[in-house]
Amino acid sequence: MTIDVNGPWFCDEYGRTVLLRGVNLSGSSKIPSRPNGATHRSEGFFDHRNVSFVGRPFPLEEAPEHFCRLKAWGLTTLRFLVTWEAVEHSGPGIYDEEYLDYLEAIIRLAGEYGFRVVIDPHQDVWSRFSGGDGAPGWTFEAAGIDLRNIHQTAGAILHQFHGDPFPQMVWPTNGMRLAAATMFTLFFGGNDFAPLTRVDGEPIQEYLQRHYFAAFQQVARRLKNLPAVIGYEAMNEPTSGFIGIKDLTRPMLPVKFGATFSPLQSMLLGSGIPQEIEVWQRHLFGSRLVERQLMNPQRLRIWREGFDGVWRQNRVWDIDAHGNVRVLNPHHFYQVRGRTVNFSQDYMRPFLNRFAAAIRQIVPDALIFIETDPRLPPPIWGPDDARRIVYAPHWYDPAVLFLKTFTPWAGYDVHTGRIVLGSGRVRRSYIEQNARYKRYAAERLGNIPTFIGETGIAFDLNGRRAYRTGDFSAQVRAMDRTLNAMDSNLLSYAIWNYTPDNDNERGDQWNGEDLSIFSRDQQTDPADIHSGGRALAAIVRPYPRATAGEPLHLAFDLNRREFRFEFRHNPAARAPTEIFVPNYQYPNGYNVWITDGECEVKVEDQLLIYHHDSNRAIHRIKIMPNKA
Repeated sequence: MTIDVNGPWFCDEYGRTVLLRGVNLSGSSKIPSRPNGATHRSEGFFDHRNVSFVGRPFPLEEAPEHFCRLKAWGLTTLRFLVTWEAVEHSGPGIYDEEYLDYLEAIIRLAGEYGFRVVIDPHQDVWSRFSGGDGAPGWTFEAAGIDLRNIHQTAGAILHQFHGDPFPQMVWPTNGMRLAAATMFTLFFGGNDFAPLTRVDGEPIQEYLQRHYFAAFQQVARRLKNLPAVIGYEAMNEPTSGFIGIKDLTRPMLPVKFGATFSPLQSMLLGSGIPQEIEVWQRHLFGSRLVERQLMNPQRLRIWREGFDGVWRQNRVWDIDAHGNVRVLNPHHFYQVRGRTVNFSQDYMRPFLNRFAAAIRQIVPDALIFIETDPRLPPPIWGPDDARRIVYAPHWYDPAVLFLKTFTPWAGYDVHTGRIVLGSGRVRRSYIEQNARYKRYAAERLGNIPTFIGETGIAFDLNGRRAYRTGDFSAQVRAMDRTLNAMDSNLLSYAIWNYTPDNDNERGDQWNGEDLSIFSRDQQTDPADIHSGGRALAAIVRPYPRATAGEPLHLAFDLNRREFRFEFRHNPAARAPTEIFVPNYQYPNGYNVWITDGECEVKVEDQLLIYHHDSNRAIHRIKIMPNKA
């Protein structure tokens, strides 16, 4: 159960190299269990103190069903979602003890089933009240924002008030709108960019971070004696907000999609000044302008009564005597004291170190999983920065995720912004994109392990055709293409996601996403451990769970069900190599070819135990179906 780090690898107590195969639990943990259905109904939405997350991801009595299923699929690691709101929704410093009781109980159960757990302080575009999840509603109130006017002033687009149909994968654009962009800027850089904004005399950056750290220290205190918990992530998909923006009059999004704002337009809308906004539609080869909309014609304000707003208060913009809008400091978010800012280095790095210190006050040996704004490389780590960290970026097939279509010959490079054509080129590009993360971990972070914290596919592909036909072959191919990129780089990863209450109508119950590898609506036989699983042919694949040495090559050919693995043994390893070989792939058994040594097949445990010959340095294993 013990997991540590050794250079770029995870290792166990026997000195073996461990590849983590995990899943995010769960998509619907982003929303309260009470009132249920808060993703798409407005009743009681703003009563943010009277909520509960007890029972997310599932009630304790349902845990055996789900844990047995995930274990049978060969998944050993849970990236367990815990939102700040779940812990501290009732007000600053008021912690939900009932939820913490539940959290302790569910993580203890996970350990009893043999899972390793990474606690994920999950957020998307800051909060439910800015179109995502994560932070409590009172954080907006601390910044002077009126929750009830966020949607009406175009500070965010909320599914609850937009209604159906919700534009496909439009919610990420909320990170560039006023509500989330303001809160991220205050959280990470309020000392530099909003020094006049204080809460009871305390700088707002310090106020927000202090409460964030304290909330997850509460979590760490509850879980500190549970050996299943191997580490804590600092924050899911942190966003830079306005930090680093050079031109306040140009849109922030790298790809125009949906209502497309400049930072200045968002600030003016929030102050009750209507703006004509471009609306763009995205497709595989770019975007096109579809209309212009006059937004906030009612002249509502996002700010509380009597408050000019954070950015006017901090002299970013103002209105002159003639009623004209003036930008007072065009480089306000781009330069500080004459120096160009770097979000990862100047703001994420100090935050990550502070988070690590806060958690290790409670759990001194916890691994700390880090990522930065998904559009940016990680900071450069130095000798004075926190040790025993793990780089945990996310990677998705962009065409599958955003366009919800699978095209074998078309892909997209998330790092260069280029379209990739040709099935072979797409496959090589996806391998190379993930290899970049390993290079970042080696060159910028000091040769640490890489754990892809999220990867996966949308299941409602091609107009939700599979739900009508029952044919999920496109989903299998899309998932296999993604996981092949992981295997080729010998990466540990956690699939996004497993949502126990997924259904065909609402997907993962949040913003129209539908990425769960399980759905009740596909479960035809509750007695079958695999029933309800989606794209299992790609997901339930053989892999080396623990290697008595350094992995060198890993590949699984889904069509032939051929598994190949190569490693260099480590004489110091004190246990044999263990390979997960799923009965799902090999119902009639399998044949094993090895270069040396001997192996033992444990069908019930779905394991191949390999004892190598120490006289040989490199060892190879091949597994093929038993044709008989």
